[in-house]
Amino acid sequence: MRIVIALGGNALLRRGEHPDAAVQVANIDRVVGAIAALAHDHEIVVTHGNGPQIGLLAGESAADPALSAPYPLDLLGAQTQGMIGSLLVRGLHDALPGRRTVALVTHTLVRADDPAFEHPTKFIGQVYPYDIASALARKRGWRIAADTTGWRRVVPSPAPEGVLETETVHELLAGGSIVVCAGGGGVPVTADLDTGALTGVEAVVDKDLTAALLAEDLKADFLLILTDVPCVYTDYGTAGQRPVLGATPAELRGGDFPEGSMGPKAEAAARFVERTGGLAAIGALDAAYEIVHGTSGTLVRPELPVV
Repeated sequence: MRIVIALGGNALLRRGEHPDAAVQVANIDRVVGAIAALAHDHEIVVTHGNGPQIGLLAGESAADPALSAPYPLDLLGAQTQGMIGSLLVRGLHDALPGRRTVALVTHTLVRADDPAFEHPTKFIGQVYPYDIASALARKRGWRIAADTTGWRRVVPSPAPEGVLETETVHELLAGGSIVVCAGGGGVPVTADLDTGALTGVEAVVDKDLTAALLAEDLKADFLLILTDVPCVYTDYGTAGQRPVLGATPAELRGGDFPEGSMGPKAEAAARFVERTGGLAAIGALDAAYEIVHGTSGTLVRPELPVV
């Protein structure tokens, strides 16, 4: 089976952890263990979030007196692909001796007129109390929004139109490699209508929506979205929250999930299942093997045919 795995941005930096390199290196064993358990029997493509990492780099860049202007988000996204990709490749190299693993910096095409540029929703960076977040927003020109435990920077998140290196990923899979790609949703670029020339844009593409599109184009059988909760919940965080263990795309879309957290994951799973007839699932990183084998997580399945 060909599985595209979308790792949450908190896979290497969990909420509340200090963003040191040593913390991320220490967390890599847990991530690699989840992937390796599936890689023995399946073709694997790994995508990953980069919210904590790109937020850290953006903050450092904005505060660096040696720079006349902060580095743009497209270049910072490329940096996070290299860093996280390297950690994953090294870990998988040790966990799966003899199995080839490659990390590929990939670019995701977006539309220059996407309305998301006017309505930023993608959380990046750490969580702040409101007074600190608002002070940073005034100083650095950020937009901020309330997250579950505080306030964070939000940036535009245009819809992915295609991963430019999809054919390369396909060839690497055909050669038996595990492929790490489309990190942070891929480096967002627009293409000139006349020349096709690429231009980076100030945005972070949602990694789950990119993973769904990539999985569709690679003709994957299964889209596995891993996060920090065991499954999808309705009314999450309230006394009335209930687990959703199985759903069709229509049922999942009816859940009214928050746009900045579970919403894109639910939409990504629904799109993949609708467009391919394959299966998708959402659940906890540590239960990746169990999710694929149907004993954990939320399984998203096609609509049953009307007879």
